[in-house]
Amino acid sequence: MKTQNTDSKVLLSTLWIVILFNMIIRDLHEFLRDGYIEEMMALEIPETTMLVYGIIAQIPILMILLSRVLKEKVNKWYNTVAAFITSLGLLSTLPTADMDDVFFVIIQNILLVIVLRIAWELTTDDNGFKSLKA
Repeated sequence: MKTQNTDSKVLLSTLWIVILFNMIIRDLHEFLRDGYIEEMMALEIPETTMLVYGIIAQIPILMILLSRVLKEKVNKWYNTVAAFITSLGLLSTLPTADMDDVFFVIIQNILLVIVLRIAWELTTDDNGFKSLKA
């Protein structure tokens, strides 16, 4: 992946958009499964569980903006923590996952590894612009 001419903040933000879309499509994709809606309506999910997954869902949304506006050092750590928490949230769904869910989790975690790589390669050039190490 050639990223030398791409602003790393834009690239990070775009990766978070792709991760978020994957999360949304994965959830929407489940509606096609026979009996899914009935199964979900029969569940009694505790409010605290709903809150935890709501927070996990907010992380990629916030990172779209934060990846563009944070300074280099803070950007590294926010992206690292966000990727770790998001990955744990995705992996927590695997015990009940079917094949397509596993596929989405693999793709999303690959994207999160790319986020980590880019975040940790951020550097500031002589003009003060953020770029990737060559």
